[in-house]
Amino acid sequence: MRNRLLAYLFFAVVLSPTSLALGQQKLLTIDDIFDPTKRVNFSGTVPNIRWLKDGTHYLLSNDASKKDLPRLQRVDAVTGEAVPFLDAAKMEAAFAAIPGISAKDAKQIANRGSYQMNNAETAALINFANDLYYYKFGSDKALRVTNNPNDEEVGETFSPDDRMIGFVRLNDMFVFDLGRGTERRLTTGGGPKILNGRLDWVHQEELYGRGNFEAYWWSPDSKMLAYLRLDENPVHEFAVVDHIPYHQTIEETPYPQAGDPNPLVQLGVVNADGGATRWVDNSKYTPADLLIVRVSWSPDSSRVVYQAQNREQTFLDLNFADPGTGKVNTGFRETSKTWVEAIDNPSWLKDGSFLWQSTRNGWRHLYHYDRDGKLLRQVTDGKWEVRSIDSVDEAKGVIYFSGTEHSHVAPQTYRIKLDGTGLQRLTTTEGSHKATFGAGSRLFIDNWSDVNSPTQTRLYDADGKLVRVIEENKVEALKQYKLGTAELLQVKTRDGFPMEAMMIKPPDFDPTKKYPVLEFTYSGPHAPQVRNGWGSTTYMWHQLMAQHGYIIWICDNRTGSGKGAESEWPVYQNFGELELRDLEDGLAWLKSEPYVDGERIGMWGWSYGGYMTSYALTHSQSFKMGIAGGTVADWRDYDSIYTERYMRTPQNNPEGYKKSSPVTAAKDLHGKLLLIHGAIDDNVHLQNTVQFVYELQKAGKQFQLMVYPKSRHGVTDPLLVKHMRQMMTDFIKENL
Repeated sequence: MRNRLLAYLFFAVVLSPTSLALGQQKLLTIDDIFDPTKRVNFSGTVPNIRWLKDGTHYLLSNDASKKDLPRLQRVDAVTGEAVPFLDAAKMEAAFAAIPGISAKDAKQIANRGSYQMNNAETAALINFANDLYYYKFGSDKALRVTNNPNDEEVGETFSPDDRMIGFVRLNDMFVFDLGRGTERRLTTGGGPKILNGRLDWVHQEELYGRGNFEAYWWSPDSKMLAYLRLDENPVHEFAVVDHIPYHQTIEETPYPQAGDPNPLVQLGVVNADGGATRWVDNSKYTPADLLIVRVSWSPDSSRVVYQAQNREQTFLDLNFADPGTGKVNTGFRETSKTWVEAIDNPSWLKDGSFLWQSTRNGWRHLYHYDRDGKLLRQVTDGKWEVRSIDSVDEAKGVIYFSGTEHSHVAPQTYRIKLDGTGLQRLTTTEGSHKATFGAGSRLFIDNWSDVNSPTQTRLYDADGKLVRVIEENKVEALKQYKLGTAELLQVKTRDGFPMEAMMIKPPDFDPTKKYPVLEFTYSGPHAPQVRNGWGSTTYMWHQLMAQHGYIIWICDNRTGSGKGAESEWPVYQNFGELELRDLEDGLAWLKSEPYVDGERIGMWGWSYGGYMTSYALTHSQSFKMGIAGGTVADWRDYDSIYTERYMRTPQNNPEGYKKSSPVTAAKDLHGKLLLIHGAIDDNVHLQNTVQFVYELQKAGKQFQLMVYPKSRHGVTDPLLVKHMRQMMTDFIKENL
């Protein structure tokens, strides 16, 4: 990392002065970016691709508007030769023959852009109208797996041998045997408060992935399923009210707020052909203090491999359980001076050893362990991060991964030998790369972009040699608009931490003038916003604001920088204070520039960024205005697993929660504030903004508030998005 200030050209178009004068004169409008009928496609086309299992062909999903092309095509990766992946007409006829499925529905089912396929890629599992269907590609018949339209089936999966289908109905687990055509119930006792094999809200949101319902895992030999039993009886319910229907709709969801009881979790194993559950022995943990954050199997199906933590996540155990007896051995325990965050399951190798990702030395790196959890060696090291394991070629002894060794603001693709030698960067173009490897690690598809360039897609061989350009994605529309110059910078905090920053200057920038500044922030732990990659609609809106005469400023505070776990740790038990200090250090540098009007600085952000904006306007006088969306106004209001990781519980850190809250400092509001919230936000509840509003009102502080009906944590309805961005634009112009 260089210590001096770095400045790079961030948005430069190589055109002659004449062509600039003739071509790039259009100014952006809200309609250009957000109107659902008039908006311009500034991001172009990114092919929807997934590798097929042979590692030499991929599945291409064409846009439904391209009527002249099959919806799905099988493409030879090297030559680009494409053929239809399936006979859509035959599939349509098969579904049309099923009672209850209309011709229109059958057509829609047969022309989807993706399917949940079996492991052999010969059949699909389709969830339609609360029932499951199985279709073998090319066949004349489709099989109705379930016939319970009033009872939703979720979390449907194929067994590894493709002979069975697992799913959850009414919070109990079932298996359908495709050969026999019979259904088996594997668990009992499921209900509104007992979830067998299904995740609750907080486990989805914070541990296993949003929208991921299944909390069960097939053994590789397809004989057993490990599953979580979640008891939500101790969890307080939270009501979310939709005011739009004539008779209000009320959603009551168990939602554990910080310090409140979590769901009680058990890990069990049941045979796929039925029988009693064997419970894994977690008696060494206190039930109310136990989180099970990852579950998988060893490749030989002899052990359930799971990760367990205490609720404040100060340690993480990698455990091995005998599926027959439930007896547990702990391979090792991860600890740190603050918290340990779950990253991924072990990546198993053919010899029974595994690769493990850990931040134990302050940076996320790869470690090689034997089958029982004994450390063999650290594979990667340095003041940079591994972001993901992308592929392993065991024949060559090589790991392919994404990392930040070259740039903290633009991940690249690397390879390294299993013994930790031979680190090599395979992608050499400046900008952000995301590689997806085919089976066998012979080829990878690279999605690349930089701040100038919407995502381009290319095929490379395992040595990083270009094989074929799949989609160059030249977006001609961008050449028509008069866009601002932008720069990537590094600015230091008062104690020397190098913060990454981005500045977009107005297109008619005059260094002799003084410009107001609009700062965008998120600031949450390990969530950088400065990136040498395409920024899509928010970037274009920032360009629109630059055209209105504002300098756009994005500066990643240290705890949000993504520069290793060691940069996050200082935020422990004290949200807000250090983040604001770093942001103000960035502003101090900015104000030293002669073209910056230091009296006219505004900030905006969403979620943690909404929190940070609310916190800044109640704990600082640096900002003339702020727009806070989806604000966490009091961290006691947010969910237990996320909040307690960084703040501990309110019982153990009452002063930290009080200091971190904009609510407790509402009387100190300085500057014009616009609060925005989704009316049915089930993540950061509207409660947060209402509590903040109440304290602002009691303190006699004026502000503006906009609530978006039918919107959750993000406003997604295109008409409401357009309304919101116009409102934000107007608010900034009026107050900055």
